[in-house]
Amino acid sequence: MKTIDDATASGHAPAPGISRTQWRMILIASLGGSLEFYDFIVYGFFAHAIAEQFFPNASSLVSLLFSFSVLAIGYVIRPLGGIVLSSWGDRYGRRPVFLSSIIVVTAATVCLGLLPNYQHWGIAASLLLIALRMVQGFCVGGEMPGAITYAVEAVPRRAGLAAGVIICAVNLGVLLATLVNLGIQLFLSSADAAAFGWRIAFLFGGLCGVVSYAMRRHLDESPEFERMRGAVVKQPFRETLRHHGRQVVIGVMSIAVMAGVNGILYGHMPAFLVEQLHYSPRIAAIAQNAYLVVSSFGLLFAGWLGDKVPRRYLLLASAALLVVLSYPFYLALSAHSVDLVVLFVLAALVFSLASGTWASVLADYFPVQIRYSGIALSYNVAVVAFSGFAPLLATMLIRETGSLASPALYVIMASAVTLIAGALTAKAPVPTGAPSQAH
Repeated sequence: MKTIDDATASGHAPAPGISRTQWRMILIASLGGSLEFYDFIVYGFFAHAIAEQFFPNASSLVSLLFSFSVLAIGYVIRPLGGIVLSSWGDRYGRRPVFLSSIIVVTAATVCLGLLPNYQHWGIAASLLLIALRMVQGFCVGGEMPGAITYAVEAVPRRAGLAAGVIICAVNLGVLLATLVNLGIQLFLSSADAAAFGWRIAFLFGGLCGVVSYAMRRHLDESPEFERMRGAVVKQPFRETLRHHGRQVVIGVMSIAVMAGVNGILYGHMPAFLVEQLHYSPRIAAIAQNAYLVVSSFGLLFAGWLGDKVPRRYLLLASAALLVVLSYPFYLALSAHSVDLVVLFVLAALVFSLASGTWASVLADYFPVQIRYSGIALSYNVAVVAFSGFAPLLATMLIRETGSLASPALYVIMASAVTLIAGALTAKAPVPTGAPSQAH
């Protein structure tokens, strides 16, 4: 059976270009993902300060574990948000979900920036922090899948590049977070950064959310959804589970490498570099910014290339390289034996093949009628399983093994799951209902 990816790679007609209107649709759709990862990274950067203010404990490690647990809780709620919002998106359209989710996420982000700490409100402050992260998690559970769905439907014959642009925009959101963190570290003392610098970062995120909403108000509906309005599925989630369950399982496994690496890189790495490996916050921020710049160009190239060759092969190549190179990377990182910026640039080059293709690979598995639901379910299960608990598990690995290189084991495991998915699809290709993507 020929998969849609094979068809894309072996097409007879050249893929058309992307018009100005299509570019506008893709770029506006990407704004929510940028905000989502901005909030995620800001929390990671200031996890230690947030832990001290909302989960005070005599042991700083225990306090940090509590803080990372809140991050994980926000991810646990994601599948529920993904189910609800994607079902609405498959029934009523992508645009209404885009607008409502950005409003709620923005409000929650602003509230986080203004929330009194444990010293002022006691346990209520800790519980409200958890509740706000859950609200964010619920909404963003449908945000990234919606952006991917919208992008590939806006330009179905250039789905690889379109989805790559969505992920690149996410990188820009992360880059913005690291720049904000760098600015706070440069212009505030360490004490002030820990006391209120993180609040400035969250409030700035809220401002970005307001701008995103203003731009999304003028977004048109997905062309492919408009064409099939008369054939919408009344219960998209049930339809996805009943008739596309295998695609969901393969989808989760296929993007495990993306979820695992992002969970480690963005959730665990910022605090790990400074608190346990004793890199200066400035050097750590510079290295992460270098990673994001190189990765952004690399993933765009990978997305473009994925419209010309089977993109799942690029995804699998990245996973295989990570299996081989993750442990040497962490050994060099913990020993300070290689310049930090060089290490992160090399990591960006390796991971770009996966980060630029996973979204379009996932979109290839599902037909238009349940695409939003299929992507949302696969994406959120993968994120919960491989991203949400990554910082917590990486911290526990270090605590149990005593080795600062042990988080590499987690990256290797996630990458191996993606390779297993590749082997399964090679034996029995996953069918797709998206013929518009084939040439």
